[in-house]
This record gives sequence, C-alpha cells and structure tokens, in this order.
Amino acid sequence: MSAHMDELIAQFSKFQSKIREAEARFEGVGDMQQQIAELRHSATSPDGTVTVVAGAGGSVTDLTLSPSAMRLDHSQLASVILSTLRQAVAGAVQQQAGIVDETFGDTFGLNTSERVREAQAEAFGTPERDTPEQAPQPPSRPSRPRPDDDYFEDQGPILRR
Repeated sequence: MSAHMDELIAQFSKFQSKIREAEARFEGVGDMQQQIAELRHSATSPDGTVTVVAGAGGSVTDLTLSPSAMRLDHSQLASVILSTLRQAVAGAVQQQAGIVDETFGDTFGLNTSERVREAQAEAFGTPERDTPEQAPQPPSRPSRPRPDDDYFEDQGPILRR
C-alpha cells in the first residue's frame, strides 16, 4: 500500500505543479485587458484629408476631416474615408492580436497575429505579407445614376397601384 500511496502523492504533486503553472500564465490577464482597453491605432489617408482612430476590436473612436476634404467629390470622399477606416481598423486588430500573443502565445502555442494577417489577407484579397495600407482600394461608386436607375424614380411601375 505504501507504493500506491507514493504514486498518489506524486500525482497530486504534479497536479499542484500544473495549477501553479496555470496561475502564473494567467497572472498577466489583467494587464492584457488594460492594454487592450487603451489600444489606439491611427491611420491618415495618403493625401492627408482623412484621419481615423480605431480602438479595441476595431471600434472607430475618431474621424477627422481636413478642410481640403470638403473639396473632394462625394464619392471620392466616401472612398477615402472607407480606405482609411479599413487601415485604422486593421492596424488596431493587429495590435490587439500582438498583445494577446505577448500574454498567451507561448502558453497555448497560439499565433494570433498570424491568424489575423491570414484573415485580413483573405478579406482584402491580398497576399499575407501586405499591410492594410497596401491592400487594393475598392472601386469608387459611380457619381452619376446609371441609365437603369431612372426606373425607380417616382416609385417605378411595380410600386404603383
């Protein structure tokens, strides 16, 4: 019975060791949460007309338009805003993934940053090595109505009764 008891004690010691190891690994969670809460990533359009600031989870916290932004055509301005917004959000998400990797990456064998880059590459249709600034810009919306758009003016024939 002594050998059995020694085996149980050894297993219990291993269990306690694993508990201490897990506690040590999760000790940094509070700091990680604080870093994520304070995270900010700013992006400015190449022409300097639009600046967007994004925070944790890609939430947009600020949008600034320069006076020269008002000189842009409405569709150009929309395109510049969306492009800059994508850059700011992508940068914030990459920063957040880096913070998670610093805290847990080695512990669980995660590479959150790489997974985020893969997802962004898929979403933007760019190679993984490209940054959001290098991603192709979406086509701008047409500034004039298309010829078939007049069908819907005056609530078109389908909507009349």
